[in-house]
Amino acid sequence: MTASGSRGLATVLSPRSIAVIGASRRQNTIGHQIVHNLLADGFTGVVHAVNTKGGAIAGLRAYPTIAEIPGGVDLAVIVVPYSHVQDVAEQVCATGTKAVVVISAGFAEVGEAGATRERALAALFQQHGVRMVGPNCMGVVNADPAVSMNATFARAMPPFGSAAFVSQSGALGLSILDHAREYGIGMCQFVSVGNKPDVSGNDLLELWEHDPAVKVILMYVESFGNPQHFLEIAARITKSKPIIVVKSGRSRAGARAASSHTGALAASDTAVEALLAQAGVIRANTVEELFAIAGAFNVHTLPASRRTAVLTNAGGPGILAADALDAARIPLPDLDPATVRTLTPLFPEEASIRNPLDMIASASAPAYTTALTALLADPNVDTAMPIFVPPFGIRQEDVAEAIAAAARTNERKPILAVLMGREGLPAGRADLLAAGIPTFVFPESAALALAALNQHVEWAARPPRSPTPLPVDRKRAAAILDGARTAGRERLDELEALDLLDAYGIPVAPARLVPLDPPAFDARLTAATDAVGYPLVMKVVSPAITHKTDAGGVRVGIGSAAEAAEAWAKMKATVGERAPGATITGVLVQRMVSGGRETIVGVIREHGFGPLLMFGLGGVFVEALGDVVFRLPPIDEPEARDMLRGIRGAKILDAIRGQPAADKAALTDVLRRIGQLAADFPEIAELDANPVLAQATGAVALDARVRIAPK
Repeated sequence: MTASGSRGLATVLSPRSIAVIGASRRQNTIGHQIVHNLLADGFTGVVHAVNTKGGAIAGLRAYPTIAEIPGGVDLAVIVVPYSHVQDVAEQVCATGTKAVVVISAGFAEVGEAGATRERALAALFQQHGVRMVGPNCMGVVNADPAVSMNATFARAMPPFGSAAFVSQSGALGLSILDHAREYGIGMCQFVSVGNKPDVSGNDLLELWEHDPAVKVILMYVESFGNPQHFLEIAARITKSKPIIVVKSGRSRAGARAASSHTGALAASDTAVEALLAQAGVIRANTVEELFAIAGAFNVHTLPASRRTAVLTNAGGPGILAADALDAARIPLPDLDPATVRTLTPLFPEEASIRNPLDMIASASAPAYTTALTALLADPNVDTAMPIFVPPFGIRQEDVAEAIAAAARTNERKPILAVLMGREGLPAGRADLLAAGIPTFVFPESAALALAALNQHVEWAARPPRSPTPLPVDRKRAAAILDGARTAGRERLDELEALDLLDAYGIPVAPARLVPLDPPAFDARLTAATDAVGYPLVMKVVSPAITHKTDAGGVRVGIGSAAEAAEAWAKMKATVGERAPGATITGVLVQRMVSGGRETIVGVIREHGFGPLLMFGLGGVFVEALGDVVFRLPPIDEPEARDMLRGIRGAKILDAIRGQPAADKAALTDVLRRIGQLAADFPEIAELDANPVLAQATGAVALDARVRIAPK
């Protein structure tokens, strides 16, 4: 991976001349198909064929080597067996060519031997300042008529449009190019990045960020090489251009083995979900969803709000649409009384003049124009979704024309149409797309797409990410961690963990640690309880006991030194029964804090992503409910508030049953500080602050566990 960014990619995507090295006379070969595509799709530059046998290919003179091409070339497309790629690469570098696309497979994707070949290839090109797409890719496309380059082995050139697509899968790329026209997705550029040792998705994002021809960015991703860099770039781009991603590999075989709640609840796809949410990226679950969402951004204007009206000529589809929109948190507001008065006399008595507006099956094409015009004029509506199920005698094309006519009466409000019949569908859809009206076959797809439009609008309205550091005592925190690592310990003791949080400005309940030293233990216990103050909590300290409550290692409401001594005796006996063999190293006495809501704030390190910050409902319910949300730290205040709203039980933090609301500002501060702690100290492998008690005023950590990586 290089730090070259988008430098040199203009040559890859807009070359004036291309040499296909490995061009073939034999049909049904990749080397033949790429030459054919460049010529058949009208590449506006010069195409050269390179074949060791010379001769002619597809009417072009075939040069034995790239070095023999007069005047040199801008882009070399390499389609030779992997065993010859390095030799060809050296020839390319010697000519001064500055961009290559390596189609050939047989590199990192096949194992360590291939990875070694790939590293050597990337190093050679980097040494000579050559940008490389691939290896193991299907090529690049620039559908701009000024370039008209199809340097892939896909047989279909996509229609020209405003979408740019990067795919990590060559096979999927083939399918995407084949179906782009069917789904009405116009593309300006397409890049299959393959193994991406040089040109990556991040590089292309930086290129497309400033390309006025690119309005929507589509991605198929199998892995994120640099998630933090992706977050930085994507969060900036999505303020003006939507990014829609399909990420494969959602499942994980088996749970991650980890000792803390946070570790047990994290998984690789959780990290991806957090990354995309923070970057304002729209995630599609399937390629079909990707196309549906991408098509929605063909609207002539974006929604001003989520308020939507549904218009239909059949009750069932209207109900399906209402259900799907409700699931997507898109409200169907009551129609304005003036709208109802306008529409009521125009339809039969059995029609339902409400939202959804069901005109019944007898509704004509002109009825669609009339009703939709009224809905678009309604002050309670900002988006309309007309649905048409073809009854006998009414043509789909006529309804499409009627919908387009209504759209012209109010271009400030978007329309997403649903045409459910097959007859006349291609023509009807084409007419609506030309009018800036995305069209779908089923209402669920339209609802999904509309939710994505609103997600983008709401994200764009947010202030840019700004995770500015908070004032903390980093030196003190470093001393705590260094002390434990120097002693060879992978865990902080309970008091050290609380002190670590305190160093980062996180309120903690006052506590004292009493080591289990029999000769002086009783006196130390009394001194500690008197210093902490009553009422207090006692917690057993044992490296073998993770869940103290389950082992009987917690006593609460202790009001005196005598009660503390008695509680200790009972607790020690109970722990001995429930956790036989567990070594008890001491007891933690802590000021008892009551009231508020129990939450958990945690950190886990996910391979390839770095630290993940977790928030959820805490105490004994965290694993039972699993109601948690993750983000990549450090985070800013809006991201912290998103985490509070992101759990299913978010309403528990509000005022409920006479109890005041939890102090959300204090919780967001705790989240930011623990996120900053995790970002500042990579040696923190896992951290749980559980519970963090969110009170009406303030939030306080009552317990903490920290695991650190060895030096």
